[in-house]
Amino acid sequence: MFRKLAQAAGAVFAVALSAALLSSGTAAADPGRPVLGGGSGLIVSSEAGHMSDMAIQCTLTTIGYDGAGRLVGLTAGHCGTPGHEVYSEQDPASGALGRFVYSNSELDYAVLQFDPGRVTPVNRVGNLSITGVGAPAQFPNIVCKEGRTTGNTCGIAYGDIFASSMETWSQMCVMEGDSGAPVVVGSTLVGMVNAYLAIACFGPEVGTNMSTIMGDIDGRGSVGSGFRPV
Repeated sequence: MFRKLAQAAGAVFAVALSAALLSSGTAAADPGRPVLGGGSGLIVSSEAGHMSDMAIQCTLTTIGYDGAGRLVGLTAGHCGTPGHEVYSEQDPASGALGRFVYSNSELDYAVLQFDPGRVTPVNRVGNLSITGVGAPAQFPNIVCKEGRTTGNTCGIAYGDIFASSMETWSQMCVMEGDSGAPVVVGSTLVGMVNAYLAIACFGPEVGTNMSTIMGDIDGRGSVGSGFRPV
């Protein structure tokens, strides 16, 4: 059984975040723009201006600019749908930084558009750097990911087990909240985390190939088309 990895935010967290947003006022004037990059934790909510008990936690795959110069990012498609607002898990009081503009349930990826005046985009989070986008990992490549729940973990890539031409299996520790985490070979982004089989951290991880995602985005010719990571 596959297990998708979006994680519901707790009610206590939601209440604390709502209070922080309401009380920020002038005390939070110019606190510095939140830093976001591949591996950053995201809070996703469908309600404007505050979190709700329905908010979920996921991981940003990558951030950069599309061919039209828009600041965009990617995450797993099951984390949200168009219109859902995106907050930084590390700095939720900064408010909504962007929103989902497209979500593909078949490939399980989503495109986010950020306000460039409210975000500092980076190519390194934790122990993972992204310097480009490349072809899918193959056996016996070693792949690594940076997730908001389990951090930096690595393992062997099994490749496209069922010849789907869209996904890669690997033996990496992933858990709920790691959905969307960037999967790299070295510093080349090759995929995203979408699910695991059977048991968290022990069952194989499966994720969509970045080449498949990029092909679909470019084929649509809309927000995200021509994307390049920072």
